[in-house]
Order: sequence, then structure tokens, then C-alpha cells
Amino acid sequence: MTMAASLASEVLLGGGVIAYPTEGVFGLGCLPDDTDAVERLLWIKQRSPLKGLILIAARPQQLDDWIDPAVRGALPEPDPQQPITWIVRPAARVPAIVTGDNPGLAVRITSNPTAAAICDAVDMPIVSTSANIAGRPVARNAFILRRNFGRLVDLVVPGECGPASGPSEIRELETGRVLRPRQS
Repeated sequence: MTMAASLASEVLLGGGVIAYPTEGVFGLGCLPDDTDAVERLLWIKQRSPLKGLILIAARPQQLDDWIDPAVRGALPEPDPQQPITWIVRPAARVPAIVTGDNPGLAVRITSNPTAAAICDAVDMPIVSTSANIAGRPVARNAFILRRNFGRLVDLVVPGECGPASGPSEIRELETGRVLRPRQS
């Protein structure tokens, strides 16, 4: 485990909110079962709780408690160059603050080594929402990230975004329908 992932796990397990690199942009995250942290993240981002959030994991097994047992094993292998967030049926225990006003749960197996190391350090998925104030451009470099969120989050995890060049595509698992096309 890297030092950054270890520190991030301490912050997350302590109820904190972090900013960290993902496949295409910097993200804001917390543990999805910590309602207070999720509420704080939504406040920082100025995002409606009705929109729902994405969970990322390093391995499909980290999502087992979060997705409907009928769809376990159905997630396609991730493509590191073109990350896809899948909308799946959530497990019964998923809090409404994570799904929002949606019947599905957004999940992704991350290919970013820093994000994956954080998920492995806490041994569960983490919330992953773009590091931006709702409706504004997303932070694509560490300078903008620190300027916009450095004082609002408990930790800015060092690392590089990549290998994608923007937010992930979002698709429904059951139908394959694209809800948000790949962005660059």
C-alpha cells in the first residue's frame, strides 16, 4: 500500500472527504456508508442529493455488498483507455443518498492506480464524483483542484489523472444504452 493510499484510508475511515485522481478527472470521495460524509461531500459540491453518486472499486468483489446479487459477475472487464460507469440494480442496503432519485446505482471498476489503491486500502468502494461545483467545469489539474477544494476537503491525494481525458461514459448494464457519452 502506498503512503498516499494509507493516509487516504485513515481520512476516509475517520469520516472524511478526500479529493483524488481518477481515470479522467479529479474526484471527490468518501465512504458510501457514511451518511454524514456523503452529505458533506454533496454540500461541498453543491450537488442535489436527488442526482445520485458513482461508486468506484478496485475489484468487482468490492461491489458485492452494493449491487443486486443477480448482476454480480455481469460487469464487463474495464477498458483502461475508455472507462465506463455502469448503472446496475443496487442491493437493498444501499442508502438513498447514494442512489438519489434513481432506480439504479452507478458503479465503475477504476483503472487509475491511485484510486484503486485507495479502494484497496479501505477494502470497499468509495464515492467518486467529479471535483467541481455543480454545473461548473471539473478540475483537470492539481492546481485548480487545490485552489477550488483544498480548504473544503480533509485531504488532497497526490497523483495523476489518467489514462482517459475526461469523465467516464455512463451506460445501463441491462440495456447497454448510453446515458452520458464519453467526454474528452
